[in-house]
Amino acid sequence: MEQDHKRRVRYKGTHPRHFEEKYKELDPERYQDEVEKILRSGKTPAGMHRPICVKEILDFLHVRPGQVGLDATLGYGGHSRKLLEALQGRGHLYATDVDPIESEKTKARLEGLGYGPEIFTLRRMNFARLDQVAPGVLFDFVLADLGVSSMQIDNPERGFTFKQDGPLDLRLDPTAGVPASQRLKELDREELAALLWENADEPYADQLSKAIFHKVKRGGGIRTTQELARVVEQALDFLPPAERKEGVKKACQRTFQALRIDVNSEFEVLYTFLEKLPLVLKPGGRAAILTFHSGEDRLVKKSFQALCREGVYGEVSRQVIRPTAQECAQNPRSRSAKLRWAIRAGGDNTERG
Repeated sequence: MEQDHKRRVRYKGTHPRHFEEKYKELDPERYQDEVEKILRSGKTPAGMHRPICVKEILDFLHVRPGQVGLDATLGYGGHSRKLLEALQGRGHLYATDVDPIESEKTKARLEGLGYGPEIFTLRRMNFARLDQVAPGVLFDFVLADLGVSSMQIDNPERGFTFKQDGPLDLRLDPTAGVPASQRLKELDREELAALLWENADEPYADQLSKAIFHKVKRGGGIRTTQELARVVEQALDFLPPAERKEGVKKACQRTFQALRIDVNSEFEVLYTFLEKLPLVLKPGGRAAILTFHSGEDRLVKKSFQALCREGVYGEVSRQVIRPTAQECAQNPRSRSAKLRWAIRAGGDNTERG
């Protein structure tokens, strides 16, 4: 049966500018040459995500055929694909993801590569429920990449970016909880200031919380991403002209980060995940976690160190592992990544890859 021919998205000018117009980037299997060209330029194509620290993760996890593992944050599936390749058709990889939109796309993509239910299982659930992914199963390895996927950031309909206008949402699972636009109506000025400081180390937390709070109370709310960005810009009009553009950009990034963490209860979820993690690892099982801001990294570091002192972990990373300079140049979104690892006590911990 022939598929109906679909006309490409129309756009103004010689190149598509908006997310929905980038039909080649959004169909990487069909337009591989275009996607490769964009990747070589150091950019991430719309609708895609480039896995970070792949070599470092594989070197540490030391995945072998026949093992059973968990990718706790499936995303675009870049890490999962490499883990499945390392299993060589033997063993099993479980994965979790709360995003109902992207997780199904990734599952279909992996199935197209030959990774069916005999070797790959996706559970659409929060990774804090890792003990419910496969009850009774202990994992040889667990990976968690705590970064927001590029395809979520790039899609203005998800509300993660202020570069293009869209609804101020910021939910990883848009079917659960309340969007950021609603959350702002629930916070008083002091709570908002604390949120900005604790979740993003925002140096202008007081000025921004005052401006955002007044806009919400007097203007009936902040409904879109660029509306919030304009409030941030107006609140920082006291910055010297030479510093204003970059200062506003970074403040917007931190404000969106702080709201995203709050809307998705990311610290609470991570804390629960770290508590349960050793309970699902085999003796000698390995865990690797990628973080992208200081609050996450502190939680992971303290948990690993405390459980190592208690004898739960036999060994933990003493220093963070960062992406190489080459990877940062090829993928600027990797620059803030930090990798930490832990090995469950009771197994052979002598070989680390």
